[in-house]
Amino acid sequence: MKKNVLAIVLFCVSTLCAFAQSVDSNLIDAVTLYGNGQYQKARAILQTLSKAAPDNDAVWYYLAQAEYRTGNKDAAQEAIQKAVQLDSSNYWYRSLLGRMQLMAGKVDESMREYESLVKDFPDKSSPIYDLLSIYLSQQKYEKALAMLDEIEKQRGPSEEVTRTRYDIYTSMGKQDEGAAILEKFNQQYSSPSILSMLGDYYLSDFADSLAQARYQEALELDSSYIPAILGMSEVHRHQRRYADYFQTLEPFFSSEEVPASSKTLYITNLTRSIDPKILQLHREGFDNLVLTTTEVHPADSSVLATAGSYFYTTGREEKAGDWFKAAADKFPESIGQTATYVQYLSLQKQWGPLRERAMEAYERFGEAAFLDYANMASYQLKDYDSIIANSRHILETHPKDKDLCLGAWSLIGDAYHEKGDSKQAYKAYEKALKIDPSYAPVLNNYAYYLSLEGKNLKKAYTMSKKTVEAEPDNATYLDTFAWILHLMGKDLEAKPFFKHAMLYGGKESAVILRHYATVLEALGENDTAKVYRNQAARLDAQEKK
Repeated sequence: MKKNVLAIVLFCVSTLCAFAQSVDSNLIDAVTLYGNGQYQKARAILQTLSKAAPDNDAVWYYLAQAEYRTGNKDAAQEAIQKAVQLDSSNYWYRSLLGRMQLMAGKVDESMREYESLVKDFPDKSSPIYDLLSIYLSQQKYEKALAMLDEIEKQRGPSEEVTRTRYDIYTSMGKQDEGAAILEKFNQQYSSPSILSMLGDYYLSDFADSLAQARYQEALELDSSYIPAILGMSEVHRHQRRYADYFQTLEPFFSSEEVPASSKTLYITNLTRSIDPKILQLHREGFDNLVLTTTEVHPADSSVLATAGSYFYTTGREEKAGDWFKAAADKFPESIGQTATYVQYLSLQKQWGPLRERAMEAYERFGEAAFLDYANMASYQLKDYDSIIANSRHILETHPKDKDLCLGAWSLIGDAYHEKGDSKQAYKAYEKALKIDPSYAPVLNNYAYYLSLEGKNLKKAYTMSKKTVEAEPDNATYLDTFAWILHLMGKDLEAKPFFKHAMLYGGKESAVILRHYATVLEALGENDTAKVYRNQAARLDAQEKK
């Protein structure tokens, strides 16, 4: 009997050992798969192991990572919590739990976990930095400062800690205390970075002489330190010493080490913020900064575009056009540079070049917006056949795009009207309204042209009424509706619509002013009518100049 018991015991022991070896072997296989990026396969093995060996903390730890990698974030948290329950002394388990809680948005839980990690593992620096990051994100500034104290205890004073401490004091509205921290660090460890931060602080406090002294110290340590160069240049600009300002900035703009994006950002911000009179007075110096940038970065499209914007903003539109054109020609694959030049040509009303460039852009990029610019130019050039051809091309190439087809039929109608072919114009408008019966631009134009011919005023009235209901403050639509009422003999009803139009831009249109004057005359208000006719005449005279 004793012999049999011993055999059973030995059998159980051997079985348990074999089972343990099997778990370890499978766990190694799963970890290997995980390391090779085969997360699904690793997860499948680990899920099986978690059922076979539920007390194995390592299995739950790796399962948590596999679950997370495969998108099962809730399951991942459950797994890592199991691992921590089985071995709460394991730093890596608890660290992963804190990270997962944070990534799941459970900030308070994560914060508590990291706080306990810092307490239980005082020699570990990683949880201190992680906890610092959490405190900063939650604006728990006093606790963040305490974490910085811990970091300094471990590693001693550093620029990184000092900068962070200064930023915290600044966020707390305690800039003076923050500046004292910088000064204290600077007394022991000279640093261009800290000195430049001090310069920025003093400059913002209008203490130019102190700012200049700190920037100068920084530049003595490192003459190429960009923040100090920019800071010193600002001191000179504040003091209106523009010769020194330009001389100080020269290394910044002439350096190939400084990214082109930093220079274009500086130029853009400068032209937006500085007094235009100062730009004009010291134009040569500012021009040199821009031109130097183009010389150092001749192959950067943003630099060429920024130069164009600079010259356009400073009133030299022709020179700006040269830069916009250079950017578009040098980078024909850039839709942005091409679009900028096309927009420039439209603003300058260079209709011939605009149409040519817009058509080239459409052929290159296939963007229908370029055809809109081409049609705009053709309208000004009175080449209505080109508008019709372009619009029919859109109908052929984009038959299922309702918005494009709606716009195309609308343009075809307008172009035929300008050609004097009302029949074709109205056919096109009918096509457009089949796509969208409430499309106000077509309803308005259709109604207005019918009114000009004195035809089908009831239809015109119905269409125009829809436009003023949809856009009650649109002066053009109000004018059309009121004019139709006038033609129908309803001048008293028309008057309030004209009065409303006057409030929303109607006074800027000679046509609307004359229409209103006509209605006022019909109502016997001749003196008021005369005022509006005189305003219309002045607008006509201004347009002829």
